Amino acid sequence: MAQTTTPPQRLYSLDALRGFDMFWIMGGEMIFHKLADATHAPFWIALGDQFEHPDWNGFHFYDLIFPLFLFIAGVATPYSVGRELEKGTPKKELLLRVIRRGLTLVLLGILYNIGPKGLRFPPVAEIRFCSVLGRIGLAYMFANIIYLYTRQRGQWIWFGSLLIGYWLLLLFNSAPGFPHGDLTMQGNFASYVDRLIVPGKLYLGIHDPEGLCSTIPAIGTGLLGILAGQLLRNSPLSGAAKAGRLAIAGVISLILALVWNTVFPINKNLWTSSFVLNVGGISLLLLALFYYVIDVLEYRKWAFFFSVIGMNSILIYLSPHFINWKYMTDGFFLWIGQIIASPWDAFVLVFPFLALKWLFLYICYKKKIFLRV
Repeated sequence: MAQTTTPPQRLYSLDALRGFDMFWIMGGEMIFHKLADATHAPFWIALGDQFEHPDWNGFHFYDLIFPLFLFIAGVATPYSVGRELEKGTPKKELLLRVIRRGLTLVLLGILYNIGPKGLRFPPVAEIRFCSVLGRIGLAYMFANIIYLYTRQRGQWIWFGSLLIGYWLLLLFNSAPGFPHGDLTMQGNFASYVDRLIVPGKLYLGIHDPEGLCSTIPAIGTGLLGILAGQLLRNSPLSGAAKAGRLAIAGVISLILALVWNTVFPINKNLWTSSFVLNVGGISLLLLALFYYVIDVLEYRKWAFFFSVIGMNSILIYLSPHFINWKYMTDGFFLWIGQIIASPWDAFVLVFPFLALKWLFLYICYKKKIFLRV
């Protein structure tokens, strides 16, 4: 006799994975940079380089941080929007929620770029309208709209169409004066379109890594997360089997990325289709690992550190605009650095810097203060 199971209402592993992702944004990468500065050892220098973005083509670990967050937002969709659908909430109401959230993130991204300038609002020409939060907002919004109005097969079709369509768009077009398919910063079609239609300034003058045109394949990153989330929430497979499916999908995605890389290079700046598959494959493997250890085997205590971060990810991302973390760290702990002295002082001070941020998030966690968009 077949057993019926109730879909889990929350993935503990998802908060932990989101926190693991945000840990590097909130300063974790400085551990390796300061080790490299202190030792000048080739190993630590090479590891520190992994926490810098490549100039153009190629992939470093640091390139994973942003798309992993977007992927995780997609995984959460079947547990949030999907649950509301099952409750009978009208699609139109959910659509308005999704649009409101997406546009709110776009607005927050613009305000984040402007920064604290008192009552002075800069001229439009000086504002960078593209942003990390804006990319997340738009990609999340369109991926969720696709989820609301298509079945799983349709979502796979959308996923493939977005990646192939973006490849063809860049393959058969270019900036004026460059050959078709040019993928340099000056000559690629995506950057050219952004220069034409995006108001204000671009991050690199002639190119913005969060430009409007490259949001097209980023929707695919969100969709991949949604497809993974549906497997975890709706599949009748055992937890171990689900983790195995995710891992296999991750390996396949990485293989496809490497094959596609031969004709369409892995490039975060352009969010190329091969980049989507590359970071998607790693994201699937990480999700499989975290899900298996935390939700299947139920080893959760170790993940609490990351969960505290993951449950307030937007807050810690925005916090440097209203909290001077370096000033606080120096105020409380500079004496430690003075005792240790150069070159290890900067390395040691990374840990109280991170501890202060985590303590702030822990207090918010205990007080049930969460910044939701």
